[in-house]
Amino acid sequence: MEDVDPTFIQDPEFRPKLELINEAEGIPVINLSDDTNQLVLEIGDAAKIWGFFQVINHGVPLDLRQRMEKLSKEFFHQSLGEKRKVARDDSNPVGYHDSEHTKNVRDWKEIFDFFVDDQTLVPASPEPDDQEIRILTNQWPESPHGFREVCQEYAKEVEKLGHKVMELICLSLGLPADRCRGYFKDQTSIFRLNYYPPCPVPHLALGAGPHKDASVFTVLTPDDTVGGLEVQRKSDGEWVRVQPIPDAFIINLGDIFQVWSNDAYESVMHRVVVNSVKERISMPFFFFPSHYVSVKPLDELVNELNPAKYEGHNWGKFFASRNLSNYKKLPKENLLIHHYKASE
Repeated sequence: MEDVDPTFIQDPEFRPKLELINEAEGIPVINLSDDTNQLVLEIGDAAKIWGFFQVINHGVPLDLRQRMEKLSKEFFHQSLGEKRKVARDDSNPVGYHDSEHTKNVRDWKEIFDFFVDDQTLVPASPEPDDQEIRILTNQWPESPHGFREVCQEYAKEVEKLGHKVMELICLSLGLPADRCRGYFKDQTSIFRLNYYPPCPVPHLALGAGPHKDASVFTVLTPDDTVGGLEVQRKSDGEWVRVQPIPDAFIINLGDIFQVWSNDAYESVMHRVVVNSVKERISMPFFFFPSHYVSVKPLDELVNELNPAKYEGHNWGKFFASRNLSNYKKLPKENLLIHHYKASE
């Protein structure tokens, strides 16, 4: 789930640039085998300065990652008719989706989504008085063989990594390591496969327009060989190309953690450029809490000198509103976290 800024369609500032900041000056790389105290300092700095960082020596098996990438390509290389057998729709927000059905922007990509928990509870509607809860179930294709099993196994390994990172982020804010663990008892987290086919007009398209993630944070499995992710540097607004590191993961903070941290850490705008000759696969894990969680600044980070900067909002209702807006014209714009900013 992404907060997409559709202005890039008209605004040349959001178009791919021929020149970028030197990749060597890019986001920090953090070795998770380092001493915990050192990790807490490094992650705190990366979260505050960039909102993005890469992690190495993370413990996710390389052979499993390679199987996941192989089967993902096999899925996307199937016929459109075969892939659309598991297409998502207004009754189920997960499954296959291609750019032909994108409402807001014409992203040059295909996706396949699945919930990390095969059966996930979410509100039936965004209306505050509607208390109905529905069970959403993943759609799995018949082929390629073993696709479902590998997807589920890989997602669980990435989830373990995500919780380890979340503990370090909490420690960097002076919170107990497990401060946020309870918010994920009945998680609504989504794992996504992004497929970017070669684009004949890379100067006129983006793989994904400028956006911030609505997640707590996102753990991205990038393509090791074909780069494309660009991050908008907070210090000066310049776009920085992220250099892929073999077997690394890219972490970026999302809107929920921005609220939880009371703006101590911010989610950051990023985009994906396309390649004219090479296909590209990336796999983000969007960490979302349980549907009944109220998203508001954590009590420990609020005081008289630093009052709450956001009103609380129910995550499930937010999720339902964003999901519905993918398919229907709503009377008002997409919900974003700035709509919950507290009055000055």
